[in-house]
Amino acid sequence: MHNSKETIYQISGILILISAVLYLFAPSVAPWVMAVSVLAFSAVTALSPYPGKSIRGKRLFNFQVVSCVLMIVATYLMFRNNNLWALLMIIGAVFLLYSGIMIPRELNKERAMGE
Repeated sequence: MHNSKETIYQISGILILISAVLYLFAPSVAPWVMAVSVLAFSAVTALSPYPGKSIRGKRLFNFQVVSCVLMIVATYLMFRNNNLWALLMIIGAVFLLYSGIMIPRELNKERAMGE
């Protein structure tokens, strides 16, 4: 089951990037691709909470949740043809990148302290 979640997570992340580029060429199709991929991405994120006990790790997971909310709002703005969707996607990507780098470090730190 863990492998299928990870596969859905990766495919939806790639589709989010593709839909952002697709918006330049097919602005009527891109919001639909974005909506499906953001929905899948957010669902997998919500179903995979932070497994550790540290407050910092839980805060980093909350960054991921905020990132998903920003992507949902960006998708809405994409449907409305408002170009601010790109700004929200960039902000969400920065939050996601930061938490994606720091969560494994925090988990490793927790495991090292537990030994």
